[in-house]
Amino acid sequence: MERKKVIIIGSGPAGYTAAIYAARANLSPLLFEGFFSGPAGGQLMTTTEVENYPGFPNGVTGPELMEAMKQQALRFGTKILTEDVESVDLSTRPFVVKGSRNAFVADSLIIATGATAKRLDIPGTRDGEFWQKGVTACAVCDGAMPIFRGKELYVIGGGDTAVEEAIFLTKYGSKVYIVHRRDTLRASKIMARHAMENAKIEILWNHVLKSVEGDQIVTGVTLENLKTQKEVKREAAGVFFAIGHNPNTVFLSGQLETDPQGYLLVKPGTTLTKIPGVFAAGDVQDKVYRQAVSAAGSGCMAALDAERFLSTQGF
Repeated sequence: MERKKVIIIGSGPAGYTAAIYAARANLSPLLFEGFFSGPAGGQLMTTTEVENYPGFPNGVTGPELMEAMKQQALRFGTKILTEDVESVDLSTRPFVVKGSRNAFVADSLIIATGATAKRLDIPGTRDGEFWQKGVTACAVCDGAMPIFRGKELYVIGGGDTAVEEAIFLTKYGSKVYIVHRRDTLRASKIMARHAMENAKIEILWNHVLKSVEGDQIVTGVTLENLKTQKEVKREAAGVFFAIGHNPNTVFLSGQLETDPQGYLLVKPGTTLTKIPGVFAAGDVQDKVYRQAVSAAGSGCMAALDAERFLSTQGF
């Protein structure tokens, strides 16, 4: 098997940025950008307008931003394979990386496979319906979009994330509704109090989302009261799922340490995992910020950490 100094698994802002830095350091990185596991370029490939990435005062679409990063990585000599990594063996050195068509050994690995936002399979929320046309899973990413300003917005969930997103959305929406299937929030007491004391937030207890309606964009939702079994249609401009994320780590088969939610653990302030030579960047190890710019920053860190590691090993 061909041996590589650095293999990067995953694309998106973290993976492509890691590739740019590693390539400029003459490490000749190989990047698996994925295929069946998700769109090459990560979650931003399903995002329309990105208005908060530095350097684009007029905004940029997610696919345009990812394509620009990819081309920059290619310019400096990154080799990119459009295939999924099916398994890695971290018990041997060099590490063994097996893709769907190719296999390599690597002196260092950067894991940048991201996390997939959970969303319910509800009519109107699916790909090809109103996903990214008023239905999203990131209020911080999308909440400032013009289609949401001064409109009634709905957050689905009952944990801290749901409350945080609802509070954030009050800066833009006329009213924010938290739709929760129970009669108490799962959020911490202080977060729950913040939600209930906010005049622009109303919690719809014992309710579930049944469908999302619209024309070109979202215009309404249908909710069901679980106690009465009655359904009601309401005007809405946006639906925000806030029910968590699934880190994309199945291919690792538990070889790296994770927190209870499955996010890879790294040494604070670095991208170092417990296994020397293995680094984690982007949303696969970040459950707090989950932004393109923070993912790109950690991709830079991972490449620099990998370069230092290889230097100490004499490569």
